[in-house]
Amino acid sequence: MARRDTSRRPDRRDEPRRDEPKGQSFLGRWLRRIAVWSGAVVLLAALGVGAAVLVTARSLPGFERLKSTQTGQTIVVRAADGSEIVTLGPSYGKWIPIERIPRAMQDAMISVEDRRFRDHWGVDPIGIARSVMVRFERGHWRQGGSTITQQLARNIFLNNSRTFDRKIREAVLALALETRFSKGQILELYLNKVYFGGGAYGVDSAARKFFGHSGEHLSLGEAAIIAGLVKAPSHYSPTADAQAAVDRAAVVVQTMQDAGALTPAEAAAVDLKGVKLAKEQGQNSARYFTDWVLPQLDLLLPDNDQPIEVWTTLDPAAQHAATDAIQTHVPKDAQGALVSVDRDGAVLAMIGGTDYVTSNYNRATNAVRQPGSAWKLFVYLAALERGYKPEDKVRDEPVTIQGWSPRNSGGTYAGEIDVRTAFAYSKNTVAAQLGSEVGFPAVASMARRFGITTPINTLPSMVLGSSDVRVIDMVRAFAEVQAKGRVVMPYGIRKITNNDGEVLYSHKPDPAQQLVPEYVAAQMTDLMQTAVNIGTGRAAQIGRPVAGKTGTTSSNKDGWFLGFSSGITTGVWMGRDDAHAVPGLQGGTAPARAFATYMKAVTAKRPVEQFDTQLQLPQWQLEPDDEARQANPNDYFFVDPNGDIVQPGARSQPQAEQRDPVTGEVIVPDAGNAPGPAAANDDFLDRATGRQGQPAPRTRPQGATQHPN
Repeated sequence: MARRDTSRRPDRRDEPRRDEPKGQSFLGRWLRRIAVWSGAVVLLAALGVGAAVLVTARSLPGFERLKSTQTGQTIVVRAADGSEIVTLGPSYGKWIPIERIPRAMQDAMISVEDRRFRDHWGVDPIGIARSVMVRFERGHWRQGGSTITQQLARNIFLNNSRTFDRKIREAVLALALETRFSKGQILELYLNKVYFGGGAYGVDSAARKFFGHSGEHLSLGEAAIIAGLVKAPSHYSPTADAQAAVDRAAVVVQTMQDAGALTPAEAAAVDLKGVKLAKEQGQNSARYFTDWVLPQLDLLLPDNDQPIEVWTTLDPAAQHAATDAIQTHVPKDAQGALVSVDRDGAVLAMIGGTDYVTSNYNRATNAVRQPGSAWKLFVYLAALERGYKPEDKVRDEPVTIQGWSPRNSGGTYAGEIDVRTAFAYSKNTVAAQLGSEVGFPAVASMARRFGITTPINTLPSMVLGSSDVRVIDMVRAFAEVQAKGRVVMPYGIRKITNNDGEVLYSHKPDPAQQLVPEYVAAQMTDLMQTAVNIGTGRAAQIGRPVAGKTGTTSSNKDGWFLGFSSGITTGVWMGRDDAHAVPGLQGGTAPARAFATYMKAVTAKRPVEQFDTQLQLPQWQLEPDDEARQANPNDYFFVDPNGDIVQPGARSQPQAEQRDPVTGEVIVPDAGNAPGPAAANDDFLDRATGRQGQPAPRTRPQGATQHPN
């Protein structure tokens, strides 16, 4: 048997190739494989990016659609005459086509933001590489690599987050924009949409805000200032720091020279310090009003995010007169507030402080202060509703109620006077007695009925205004007396429209609601007119019928005057924010004078209106008491124990007659079961003052000199 040759033939795979140097075959093969795979990955990535760009480009809105796209809501607030009060939110100005945007503006923006704008396809690899090199040299990101196209993509479609995912999407969108639109269109979109600070979007808006003219007429210096804002709008804003804006513009001019957009001579000729900035419009007093009405938009149009125009009730002439009145009469180091409403509740003027720039705190709607004797409005309303008449007799004399002894201003007492005189001279003792008789809860209920929204205490001292109130609430209450006892709700927005003029909201009058009978409101007007004619409110006279009431708190911390004439109701408050005393401040001094100054101006073109104070009283007040108790309940209004009006015919059955065990007099049933008691008599005052069985003290004769409250 032949022997098999067991020798092994060499494996050709182990032999080096003739074209490969020994020792390098393995490394070479792996390098080639890496190159092939890298090329494949790059190719696949390029294909993926290309596909994404094409798909994105197809889905992009058209040029006209992008022109109309806005980021953020613009709100234009207009006065009653249609004039613009303020514009809030982003302002876009007028759209300027690229051919009408000054060449200096285009060159400045390209030079400082994207020098290779006309050479790349939306993403600039050279710019990115330069940014990365600076990052390694400086240790932090000194400059970005985003192109103008990328910034446009971010402004329109994305947010400002710095995530890797956002940067990828930004790059794809930029490439898609370059695929879909020309360089001129991209630059036009960018210059009309980029944010320049101060709410200004676009060249035209920035030019109007900072220089007071259209963006079509920018000088080289103005263009440099605007272009320099994009990097840090708040830091380089001319209105915030003019020097910083000029310094940044100088950098822009130098960059333009480096980019070849300017010659050295042209750059040297730019006078940046000679650029005239538009005067910044100061925050005027009308901003107190807009701060009050604008939050109401969330209730009136909760889901709206489109640009709107808000047409308000504010009367520019009335607002100007209110500003002058407060600034002229407010005491030194004190603040002032004023609210004025028309007969339907439309707010004509609102002052929340002496200077909005110094303090934007709205004292007309937010501050709560003690009203002093202005609160007596509710005391006397409750008394009139219970049966008192202006000519009924009361006694002004010392009184103690539940351990509390009120004093009149000046410490004097007039003895027997009528209700009208007691109100006119703001007699504290009479108000205390009336409040005690009708019940302090009834007074509180009357105040609540007339729109007081703040907490109300029912201590005896509450009749002198110890509960805090808001100016606008007190004005509402006085306006409701002027409206013959009907509800008046202050409002500031008449309608809201969109940019096309479509009405999105229109104010509708509130349903009529009677708070007190008309004769009660007429009697109250009688009392307040007397207070202005001969009482504590004489400084509020304006040469036509005025009804009103003063208010002064202890130590002259607060001064009030509230009143109405010719259908306009106005309230004025003055005092210090820290509640310290203001020397000489009384409701009948500075506040009443400010009221008169304002009302003379706003009523000048209105016809003179006489007050209707002679309304027919209900039958139960015209008949003797015994007969009145048999009157038809449908002939009058009355209130329940909480002070709420009960409709005629809705009351419960009268209770059995009860008599006082000491005097034997008939005790008047609760307010919900009886029309009201007669005027206060001597027996009542004796019991209220604790003088029963003692000789009456000596009092000042009627007409004696009084010190106003």
